[in-house]
Amino acid sequence: MQRRGRPAAVALVVAGLAFQEGGAAIAVTLFPHVGALGMVMLRLAFSAVILMVVARPRLRGHDRAAWRDVAAFGVVLAVMNGLFYLALERLPLGVTVTIEVLGPLTLSIVASRRRSAWVWAGLAFVGVAALAGGGWDRLDAIGVLFALGAAASWAAYILASARVGATFPRLDGLAIAMTVGAVLSLPFGVAAAGTALLRPEILGLGAAVALLSSTLPYAFELTALRRLPAAAFAILMSLAPAVAALAGWALLGQHLVWLEIIGIALVIVASIGAVRTAGRRARAATEPLG
Repeated sequence: MQRRGRPAAVALVVAGLAFQEGGAAIAVTLFPHVGALGMVMLRLAFSAVILMVVARPRLRGHDRAAWRDVAAFGVVLAVMNGLFYLALERLPLGVTVTIEVLGPLTLSIVASRRRSAWVWAGLAFVGVAALAGGGWDRLDAIGVLFALGAAASWAAYILASARVGATFPRLDGLAIAMTVGAVLSLPFGVAAAGTALLRPEILGLGAAVALLSSTLPYAFELTALRRLPAAAFAILMSLAPAVAALAGWALLGQHLVWLEIIGIALVIVASIGAVRTAGRRARAATEPLG
């Protein structure tokens, strides 16, 4: 059953990336009005409301360990989104996501038990470097630090999401964790956005960003993590720089150079190779011996 569901899980991850990076491009246009931390609050708060209404999570019947895991997941969501938007405030979208994806790629190397994973991970790292071609010389140092922090948080998100997904049914864990993250971001977001939070158009765009960047992608990824090995999921997420570069080009006018196009191709090849390798490993594990 899990093997038959793998193509659908891959499709969910790719669709989630498309929504996420499109939402990030829209969020950039709101920074002059609400700031990075105000955008984080809007994204998490609206996502929490949507998920709580849709999932209607059951709060009883969970032990202390489950609540500790979901609370930690909420902290990771708040930190990851905060660092990402603080980096995005200083760096182009494609470059920010290029640095951020180093977290999942590092996790994929650690988690994998096949030598071929190192080949695909290495190819993905080359693609990540090429994807930022022409941009490294103008990077803001503080922005790079924020992006590296987001990379580490993304790796933690993958682990925390898988743990919560195995403990809470459906989207219950995600809804609760998103609410925790929204509460944590609230004081910082109100301080950053101020009276802009009273403008209906700002709230509407914030809700749209929440739906595109958080609610749909996280729900898709949480579902996919139940069907994909952690290593395959982590490398598959390396498609993010390619999707981000395309979103930056289409929505923000950030043009691609030839080296960036080569980087996109390398990352896509590495992602496909990683998923195929994981599929072969799963088939080998289920085949009878002798």
